[in-house]
Amino acid sequence: EDLWNWLDETSERTGAEFVAIPHNSNISKGYMFSETNLRGEPITAEMAATRMEWEPVAEITQFKGDSETHPSLSPDDEFADFETYTHYIQQNAPEYAPVAGDYVRSALLSGLAIENKIGTNPFAFGVIGSTDSHTGLASAEEPNFWGKFPRDTTPFGKTGGWRTGSGGSLGPNGWSMSASGLAAVWAEENTRDSIFKAFKRKETFATSGTRIAVRFFAGYDLSSIDLNSDSLVSQAYDKGVTMGADLMHNEDFSPDFLVWAQKDKNGAPLQRVQIIKGWVDPNSGMPHEKVYDVACSDGMSVDPITNRCPDNGARVNIADCSISQDRGSSELKTIWKDPDFSTKSKSFYYVRVLENPSCRWTTWDAIKAGHKPREDQHETIQERAWTSPIWYIPAKSEVDVIPLGGSVSVVGSD
Repeated sequence: EDLWNWLDETSERTGAEFVAIPHNSNISKGYMFSETNLRGEPITAEMAATRMEWEPVAEITQFKGDSETHPSLSPDDEFADFETYTHYIQQNAPEYAPVAGDYVRSALLSGLAIENKIGTNPFAFGVIGSTDSHTGLASAEEPNFWGKFPRDTTPFGKTGGWRTGSGGSLGPNGWSMSASGLAAVWAEENTRDSIFKAFKRKETFATSGTRIAVRFFAGYDLSSIDLNSDSLVSQAYDKGVTMGADLMHNEDFSPDFLVWAQKDKNGAPLQRVQIIKGWVDPNSGMPHEKVYDVACSDGMSVDPITNRCPDNGARVNIADCSISQDRGSSELKTIWKDPDFSTKSKSFYYVRVLENPSCRWTTWDAIKAGHKPREDQHETIQERAWTSPIWYIPAKSEVDVIPLGGSVSVVGSD
């Protein structure tokens, strides 16, 4: 909070512009996305607005693990246990205990609930990925991972060596790190000014290190766009909003969501595209989340009952890390409608793209050194990308009067 105040004062005094990016929230012990300030006081509308002014994006993945969600927080999401990091960075650290304030998806849900109370969402952020390397080598490729610290750059230099057990158990060391991630922005041109503006408007996405490209739009006439048209992107901008933006209600119409994902030319083929939805029940105030598969590889279709794609049969040969060459897709496109859409519920939607399985960096290192992979590590992973959300904004049935830091702001309908 003192940082935001300093940014406020410095920007006003000098004209400088800033973006501050919350970092490694998954080990914050709930502080990163807490529903109170550090003094235990409830978040005010003024504080929420200040936070969003300076923190338009948050880090969803990096060397010290994934911050999207945790299996205990999203038990119905079978892909939630991805690069889970369970070590606090401190002396005599307590046992890891994930809480909602640590994770991006929970924070997005919490933001909706807080907004219902105070009129401003403190967690309406986009996402990026980073590495957090302390070597100057921003390595995020599984077969070429250099680790976080200089001692981690060789397999034998990592704390604990190859074996589990005495002296080799996982902890806050090189073996528990993740080869992740990358920040991506959709900017008009490759200039500092254009990229900065993209961060501010949250037209950003993250990957776990692979160079997947993904587009995400929402609107009320996107179904009229030919997905094979050369002008697909320009039409989507004309007819809708993109990642990081709000989509305002349009009478009783249900919006269209357009997704276009392309594989990393050097990475594994794409397996599926998912849309994650979060909303707060307008009657009970309870938050909810749901994962929908919306596009499947290999011409397969989503099961309308389970909302999941069939297994495409992609496999990994652990002996040499070769992957199935005849499974998966180079790109996936679709236009999707939410089958459970409600005009009354403020909601967020973001895209998660999954590649076919491939070897984790620890498996690559083991093979290169002539060892078996560690038994306490996943042998394979599914690289992925996450977009910033799009927020659906319902109509207000009446005028709300919301206190803002001692003053009164009148927020009208439509």
